[in-house]
Amino acid sequence: MTFQPERSTIATQKLTGQMEAPEGAPTELGEVLVRAMVDGGVDHLFFTSGTELSFYQEAIAKLEAQGRPAPRLIMFTHEYPCLNAALGYAAVANKPAATSAHVDVGTLHHGCAIHTAWRGGLPVLMTAGAPATSQRGKMKGGRDAAHFWLQQVLDQNQVVRGYTKWDHRLEYQDNPGLIVSRALQVAMTEPRGPVYLSMPREILYLPATDTEYPTLQELAVALPAAPAPEAIRVIAERLLAAEKPVFISAAGRNPQTVPLLVELCELVGASVIQCPLQNNLSFPLNHPLYLAKQSCAEADFILSLEVEVPWVPGVDEPNKDAYVAVIDIDPIKLKIPTYEFRANVRVTSDSTEALKALTAEVKRLVSEDDLLRFAARAEATARRSAKQRADLVAEAQSHAGSDPIHPNWASYRIAAMLDDNAIVIDDTTHNRLIPYLDLSAPGSYFHNPGSGGGFAPGAAVGAKLAAPSSDVVAASGDGFYLYGNPAAALWTAVKYNAPFLMIVYQNRSYTTGTVAVANNYPNGYSAAAGYAGGYMEPAIDFAKEAESVGAYGETVRDPSELDAALRRGLERVRAGQPAVISIWLARLLQDD
Repeated sequence: MTFQPERSTIATQKLTGQMEAPEGAPTELGEVLVRAMVDGGVDHLFFTSGTELSFYQEAIAKLEAQGRPAPRLIMFTHEYPCLNAALGYAAVANKPAATSAHVDVGTLHHGCAIHTAWRGGLPVLMTAGAPATSQRGKMKGGRDAAHFWLQQVLDQNQVVRGYTKWDHRLEYQDNPGLIVSRALQVAMTEPRGPVYLSMPREILYLPATDTEYPTLQELAVALPAAPAPEAIRVIAERLLAAEKPVFISAAGRNPQTVPLLVELCELVGASVIQCPLQNNLSFPLNHPLYLAKQSCAEADFILSLEVEVPWVPGVDEPNKDAYVAVIDIDPIKLKIPTYEFRANVRVTSDSTEALKALTAEVKRLVSEDDLLRFAARAEATARRSAKQRADLVAEAQSHAGSDPIHPNWASYRIAAMLDDNAIVIDDTTHNRLIPYLDLSAPGSYFHNPGSGGGFAPGAAVGAKLAAPSSDVVAASGDGFYLYGNPAAALWTAVKYNAPFLMIVYQNRSYTTGTVAVANNYPNGYSAAAGYAGGYMEPAIDFAKEAESVGAYGETVRDPSELDAALRRGLERVRAGQPAVISIWLARLLQDD
C-alpha cells in the first residue's frame, strides 16, 4: 500500500500586497504551512501548546469554519506521549503525521521518543516553534516577555539532528509551503523517517503575499528500489539448493510484504524465525512455518529482510558456511555506526519488489523433485512449530495458580482474550507477548522500535485514532509505563474518544537494577544490600491514576480473577472508556 497525497487546492493561487486576498485564501505564512501539510496527506497534528504555536489553532479553526480540509488537532499535555502518539498513528495508518513542540524546551520534552522515531523508520514531521528575536513593536510576534531571551539557544535543531533524516529552520526568505512539501518528501521516501522543522514566531505571522508552492505530489516521493536481477538469480539458486533455509523478517511496515513472504515460504518450505528486535508483524504468528525465537546456528541459508539486528553474535549466529542474503532499502544500515553482521550478498531493494522477483525466479527454476523435498521440509517444520507452541502453552498453564501471578500465565491469558480485530502495542522487554499471540493480519502487532521505554501509552492513542474500530491493546512493564507519562496519554484518549486497553506488568522491579546487577556482580555487595535502586516501592496505584483522568482502572492480584479483570477492561474500552489493568507480579530477585 503506497500513500498518495492529494493535489493542492491552493498551489496555483497567487497574492500580492496590492491585491485583496481571494475568499478562503491564506492570510499568514503559518496558514500556508498548515495547508501544505494537508496537501501532503497530514490529517492529524499531535499538538502541545506554546506561545508561538497559536497559529496552528487559528489556521485549523479557520479551515474548519470554511469547510476546507484541515488536520485534526489532537492536544497532549506533554510532548513525550505526543510524539509517541504520532509514531503509533503513522505505523497503523501508513501515512505521515505531524507534531508540535514549544521551542527548545518542548523539543527536549520529546525525550527518548526522538530515538524511537529514528529507529522506527516512520514518517513524522516534528515541528517546533523558535523564540522571537525581533525587538518589541518591530514585527508581529516580536519579543514581548522575558522568557524569549531564555529560549534562544545557539542551535535548537542540533537537539534532534543526530536522530532525523532532515532538519531546517524556517527563514524569512523561505516559502513555507515548499519547505513543508520538501520535509514530507524526505520523510516519506525510503528509508522513511522523522524530519524536524523549527519555526521562528515572527515569520509565522507574516502576511501571505505569495501562496504558490509545489505540493508533495508535485515534488514526488521516490519510487521503491527494485532488486538487481543477477542478485535475485543467485539468491534463488542458493535457496533452491539449501537443506535448512531460514528467513528472518522485520518487513511488515508495508502490509503487502506479509502475504508475499508467506507465498515464498510455503513454496520452498522455509521456516521463519523472530529477530531479536521484532518491531512488527512480518509473518503470521500462528503459521505452521513460524518458529518464533530460534537460533540460526543450524541454518545453511538465511534470508534477512529489513532486519537491523538479525542475531546476537556469539549466542545464536549462523555458522560460517551458511549463505546469508540481506535485502533492504538500506542493506548496510547507515544509521548504525558499527555493524559487524556478515553477509554474502546485500541487495538494495524494497522488500515487496524483491519478494515478487525472488518468488518468480524460484518458480522458474524449481523442479518437481524440489517441490517434493520442500513439502516434506514444510511438514517437519509444522510439527516442530506445533510442538513449540504446545510446550509454551503447557509451561504457561503450569503457573495458572501461582500467587503472585506469573508473567507467562499473564501473557498467555492476555493473548487468549484477543481476536482478529485486535491491534497490539507491545512495550514489554524481549517481546514478552509474541510467543502466545495468535495474530495473523498485517498491521496487528507493533513493538517499541527502539530501546527507549515509554512507547506504549502514547502510541496506543495514535493507533486508536488511526484504527477507531479496532481493539487497541497495549502492554508494558511498570517501569516503561511510568516513563511514558501515562496520565497525559490517558487524558488525551478520554478527551478525543480514543479508548485503548493498557495492561501493566507490575513487578515493582527494574530488570536493569536487579537481574543485570546480579549478572555483573554475582554475590556482590549490591545483592547483599538488597539491590538499592532496583525497586519501585512504595508501589504506585496505577488504577487510581487512571481514574483521576477519567479512565477505568483495576489492579488484579488473584490469578483466578485475571481473566475476568481483563474482560472488564476490554468491555470498558469497547464502551468508549480507556482502561488500565495492572497485573500484580512477584518482585525480581526478592520475596514478595
